[in-house]
Amino acid sequence: MKKLITLILLSFSILSYADENKIDSLVSVQSQHSAKQTADKLASIIEDKGLTLFARIDHQKNAASVKLALRETEVIIFGNPVIGTPLMQCNQLFAIDLPQKILIWEDADKKVWLTYNNPEFLKQRYQLEGCDKIITKVSAVLHALTSAAAK
Repeated sequence: MKKLITLILLSFSILSYADENKIDSLVSVQSQHSAKQTADKLASIIEDKGLTLFARIDHQKNAASVKLALRETEVIIFGNPVIGTPLMQCNQLFAIDLPQKILIWEDADKKVWLTYNNPEFLKQRYQLEGCDKIITKVSAVLHALTSAAAK
């Protein structure tokens, strides 16, 4: 019985440790604007910063085209090979998450959010080593873009 209690306590301790060190896979920033205004503002900022805007995918519009309802949901796809290429050099599988994407969406309470993949989570996912400076730069750029678009 004593061994069982010790095993149970050890299990809770391990689960607690894993939970504390878990990195959220997504980062969300609340916008002060409508989804459309936020998406337009983000696209403009991306282009003003010299990044390549590859696509804007309006999922709400696509849903409506097949007579399905969906709250405002748009994905903006953009990138810069100066940043993306070194990430792929660290681990070529990173290419599946490039170019960068930011989702602009309205929740059930009519709040608008910008959401993107957390670079720190992707660093863990791809077991990147020696790429900390690039990950830090990507994190800072994504934070700056979403913060600016949200204001």
